[in-house]
Amino acid sequence: MRGRDDETGDFFSPSRSQQRRDALDVLALGEQLVAMSAAQLARLPIPEALLPHIRDSQRISSYIARKRQIAFLAKQMRKLDDEALDAIRDAMSKDGDAAKRETASLHRVEALRDALLGDDGDAAMTELLDTHPHADRQHLRQLVRNAHDERKRNKPPRAYRELFRELRDLLADGEAGGDEPDEEGDDHG
Repeated sequence: MRGRDDETGDFFSPSRSQQRRDALDVLALGEQLVAMSAAQLARLPIPEALLPHIRDSQRISSYIARKRQIAFLAKQMRKLDDEALDAIRDAMSKDGDAAKRETASLHRVEALRDALLGDDGDAAMTELLDTHPHADRQHLRQLVRNAHDERKRNKPPRAYRELFRELRDLLADGEAGGDEPDEEGDDHG
């Protein structure tokens, strides 16, 4: 029974509805874990005791048997403390945020590459070199020329891809270097 504290009137334990919602949350988390690859699972702080149950669930192909195994996995997960489950959830959400940031970064690099190869490539190159004065001007200009030449001759896009890699590295260095002056400025201010 649930029971109440005579002095405060608070309940001793969560309601059955809340317990069911919590159990369904753990079941959903278990289903997400089963859907992940081994490499993704390796990045999560999953206790060693759960890994065999996750692998068993992944191995089973029968719908009903898999559902039963995932329910058993969820039962094992409910035995863990809340901190362990929260750590798994946090790691999964961080991975999602990191993936979104990485995708946005790649889109910025693609847009910059397209601007450099577009009709107004000189202006884009000037702007890039103004924002990144440490960049190798000659090498970037050579890659742009080679990429234009590849397009004209219908050759494989070797320079096009190399330009992407150079821009990605340049922007990654710029973002990493761009954080340092702000921190130094905060220390003095």
